[in-house]
Amino acid sequence: MAKETFYSIFRQLNKTPRPSHHEGRVADFLCQFAEDHGLKYRRDEHNCVVIEKPASPGCENAEPVVILNHMDMVCVAKDGYLRDGRPFDALTDEIRPVEYEEDGARWMCADGTSLGADNGIGLSMALAILADDSLVHPALEVLTTTNEEDGMDGAEGLSTDFIKGRKVINLDSEAYDEITVGAAGVCLQVGHWTLGFKPIPAGNKCFKIRIDGGLGGHSGVDINKGRCNCNKFLTALIAETFIDDNWNFTNGLSICSIQGGTANASIASWAEAVVTIPEENIHILEKAIDEWKKVLYDKYHDTDAGITLRCEETLPASEYIADFGRPLCFISRLPFGVWEMRKDMPGTVMTSNNIGVIAMQGNNLTVSCHTRSFDENEQNMLSNTCHDLMISGEADDVEKLMNTGAWMEKEDSPLLALTCQTFKDVLGFEPKKVAMHFVLEAAYYVEKYPGIEIASIGPKIIEPHSTSERVNLDTADNIWKVTVELLKRLCE
Repeated sequence: MAKETFYSIFRQLNKTPRPSHHEGRVADFLCQFAEDHGLKYRRDEHNCVVIEKPASPGCENAEPVVILNHMDMVCVAKDGYLRDGRPFDALTDEIRPVEYEEDGARWMCADGTSLGADNGIGLSMALAILADDSLVHPALEVLTTTNEEDGMDGAEGLSTDFIKGRKVINLDSEAYDEITVGAAGVCLQVGHWTLGFKPIPAGNKCFKIRIDGGLGGHSGVDINKGRCNCNKFLTALIAETFIDDNWNFTNGLSICSIQGGTANASIASWAEAVVTIPEENIHILEKAIDEWKKVLYDKYHDTDAGITLRCEETLPASEYIADFGRPLCFISRLPFGVWEMRKDMPGTVMTSNNIGVIAMQGNNLTVSCHTRSFDENEQNMLSNTCHDLMISGEADDVEKLMNTGAWMEKEDSPLLALTCQTFKDVLGFEPKKVAMHFVLEAAYYVEKYPGIEIASIGPKIIEPHSTSERVNLDTADNIWKVTVELLKRLCE
C-alpha cells in the first residue's frame, strides 16, 4: 500500500464538498479516516471532530499537542464556469486540483473554482501525521472545527473538555515566512428586508446591469489592495444616478431584483440588478452606464484588470420592488475597505469592513457586513455604524451572526520560541512574527482553555477565497518538514 502523503489526502478531501454550513459529509470523512487507522475520535453536535493518537514510544511523558485546522472552505466558482456541461454546484461537485510550474516554482490551483488550500492543505498535513507511524511525536489531538469561514460556530460551541492539550500548532496560516501571533476580531452582521412589489407599467423595458470579472479575494488579507467590491459599486451606481434626495427613483427607473457576491468573507467579485425603465428613457440609462464604465476603468483598471460593466436588455419581469429607494441608498452607504491602519505594524490593517453578499429569495432581501479590527472599540464603532445604516434603510432587523475579539499570543511563549528556532534550524531563516487582519479561532481557545499556547504557521497561499487561489507546493513541503521536526522537539 502506497504511503499516504498530505497531497494524496488533500486530493481525497477535495472529493467531498465542504462549503461552510455544510460540513456533515466531510465530518463523516474524518471519522472514517480515524476508523481506518484504528484511532479514537469524538464528534460534537456542531460536527467538530477530534482524532487522538497516542505518543510515540518513549514520548509518553511529553505534554500532549493539539494540531488545529478547520474543515470548511469558501467555495466560489468563476463566472459562467460549467462542470460537465452544467453550472458548478458547491454542494455536490468536487474540487479538482491542478498542479503546474511557474518561474521554477511548483503551484497548485483548482479547475474553475477556489482551491480550498485554506485550510485543506493544513488539515491534510495533520491527517498525514496521524497516518504515519514512523514519526516521533507526543500524544496528539487533531482538532478540526466547522464553519470557521462564516461564523465560527464550531469553535464557539466547543465544550471546555473537548481537548486536553494546551500546546496548539495551528496550520491555518497563509504566509510561509511568518508565524501568526495575532488575529483581528470580527463582527458579522446580516440585515433582513421584507420586500413589497408592484406591477411594471406598460411600455417599460427590462435591462440587466452586471459587473463581473473583479479579482475579489479574502476580505481580510486583500482588503487593503484597492480592489473593487462589486456590491458597493453597483448600489452606488444606481443610488447616485437614479435616486433623488427624497429617496425616490427618477426617470421612471425601478429595480426588479438585485444580488451580488458569493461569500460573506470574500470581496464581491460580481453583482447584478435587473431594472425596468420606460422605453423613452432608455437613452438616460445607457448614458449613465457609459459614464460609470469610465469610472470603473479609471478606478480599478490596475487592481481588477478583467472587470467589466454591461447593461443589456433582458426578458421582461412582471413586478418591481416597491418603495426601495431609501433601502438602496443606505445599502450603498455601507462602508467598504480600510477604516484605519495599525501604527505599530506598518502595512497591517487595523480596522476594515466588507459588504459580502446581497441576496434575494422571493420577497426577502439580505445584506451581509463583515467588520474586522484589532481594536475592540473601533470594531464596535464600525459595526454599529453598519447596523445603524441598515436600520435607517428600513431593514426589518439586523442579525449578528458572529462577534469575537482579537487575539495576541504572549511574546514570551515557549512554543513560539521553539517554533521560530525550528524554522531557523530546518529552513535556514527565522520567520517574522505578525498579527494578521483575518480572523482565527484562537480567541475562543484562549477563553475556553486557560494556559493555552498557539503557534500558527502554514504554506504560501495566494488569493484565498477566490477563483485565483493557489498554494506554493515548495513551501508546503517545507512547512511539513518544520511541523514534523517541531513535534519531535516537543517530545524532548
